[in-house]
Amino acid sequence: MIGVKKNFTTLGQIEISNEKEFAKGKNGFQISPLLQELMVYAGQQDCYGNSNEILKKFLDIDLGSTQVYRLTDTYGKQLANEGLNERCMPIADKNDTLYVELDGSMVLTREDGWKEVKLGRLFKSSDCVKKDGKTPGWIKKSQYLAYLGGCGEFTDMLYKLITPYQKSGPRLVFLSDGAKWIKNWIEDSFDGAVSILDYYHALEYLHEFAKNHFKDEHARRIWTSVQQALLLSSQLEQALDNIEKLAPKSEAANKILEYYRANQDRMDYKSYKQMGIGIIGSGAIESAHRTVIQKRMKLSGQRWTKQGAQHMLNLRVVHMNGQWDKVIKMVNTEFKNVA
Repeated sequence: MIGVKKNFTTLGQIEISNEKEFAKGKNGFQISPLLQELMVYAGQQDCYGNSNEILKKFLDIDLGSTQVYRLTDTYGKQLANEGLNERCMPIADKNDTLYVELDGSMVLTREDGWKEVKLGRLFKSSDCVKKDGKTPGWIKKSQYLAYLGGCGEFTDMLYKLITPYQKSGPRLVFLSDGAKWIKNWIEDSFDGAVSILDYYHALEYLHEFAKNHFKDEHARRIWTSVQQALLLSSQLEQALDNIEKLAPKSEAANKILEYYRANQDRMDYKSYKQMGIGIIGSGAIESAHRTVIQKRMKLSGQRWTKQGAQHMLNLRVVHMNGQWDKVIKMVNTEFKNVA
């Protein structure tokens, strides 16, 4: 109760025979399963030094940041064997829309410097909440997948994750940037799916071109707003013509023209606004970059081994997916002797 102080008496240290099951711990750590889980949970939330400090404050036990690291890394590694691409959301029905957003985020590694983590986020239109046109909406439930490695391995895992959600035939909508490997994979793997070029990514090219051409800021804003309206109304050809007339054969114009033409079959934004709940931008995956990866793995001074980074990604994904019961199950199961 608030405001009520209780006095506790210290009884001293309790010794347990090494032959007792409780004293043996689990997986080579002489730490109770509950405390192991708390250490792993803290370790995937913040750097190991801060995690140890918080645990010490709450439990009055100085576990040591190295021990927090060893446990966290061990369970993150073991999670690779626990089915990270198992469905965690109910299957969508035929009247729903399943959105899949994917993108890359850079993490600093010890071996190769900055390396790209490929991140996928799945959510249903029925899980998107939007009160009005003024306040930002939110997504009640998502499923994430993160992989530090090649696009082939990532897309294989993502394909297996998407497939169970399609059993009842919902509309499938992908949102991504202009990366060719993403575009080609969607076209090859999901016949009939809608593939959208992230509208805000398309605008980045537009603003970069306009900034290069216009010296007058007011004129630049007026011209850019006209082209944005054309893109939103699916009048891409008119926008392309305007760009070409404004700066014929210039390097800046060639760059945006080439990019838009390569993705023109993914820029029918007027139609996309009428699908599902009308999402045409990558806000959901940009948010996922921050919550899944950057919040824990891009803290000041951090560098990761590639293996250690993937182990942490496994834990972050399980936590964000609401699948922490996988970790609880592991700490109660003897899966490995660490010594």
